[in-house]
Amino acid sequence: MLNKMKLFDVTVPISERVPIYKGDPGVKLESIKRMAGGDSANQSNLTFGAHTGTHVDAPNHFVDGARRVDELDLEKLLGMCRVVRVSDDVDVIEPEHFGVISGVERIIFKTKNSAFWNERDFRTDLAYLSPVAAQTLVRHGIKLVGIDYFSIEKYHSGDHAVHIALLKSEVVILEGLDLREVEPGDYEIICLPLKYVGGEGDGSPARTILLQR
Repeated sequence: MLNKMKLFDVTVPISERVPIYKGDPGVKLESIKRMAGGDSANQSNLTFGAHTGTHVDAPNHFVDGARRVDELDLEKLLGMCRVVRVSDDVDVIEPEHFGVISGVERIIFKTKNSAFWNERDFRTDLAYLSPVAAQTLVRHGIKLVGIDYFSIEKYHSGDHAVHIALLKSEVVILEGLDLREVEPGDYEIICLPLKYVGGEGDGSPARTILLQR
């Protein structure tokens, strides 16, 4: 079936060069065994935060005691998805930028943020959802909402209203998508965060694929 589809890997690679949201842990990737050094196998140690690169936010990220990443409903992470192109002159995504979303269950916004992946430093002037837009998506029954940079919310919003509105309704937030090669339209999404137990379970990096027939 895959040979009849076009596949887009929209996952930002985790590396020591990936931009990091200010205040989040950095990335450390090290070799602990190397065949070139005489070891019997190659083996690495990986250290990074739960919200590194392309990642999902679980409800427990901003709603204490809510569902953790290992408890996410996989059905929300798999299925039809609409990519909506938002003009580069738009900083705040409002409901009028959605287009027609009747029947849509998962929505991803491609914004001016996509160009930021050409830079190494973290950008704070990102396009983001307004609280009204978040509440509108909840009312429409959206299961997953994604965006093409590290936060779906205004940098240092102060109240986290967008995250809270979505996560209280158990809408999966998918952040840090690389949509540079993706045109607006309908796709099938496969988004698989790590299944780990422990810590706060607030989120996880997620290999994310879009499939287009």
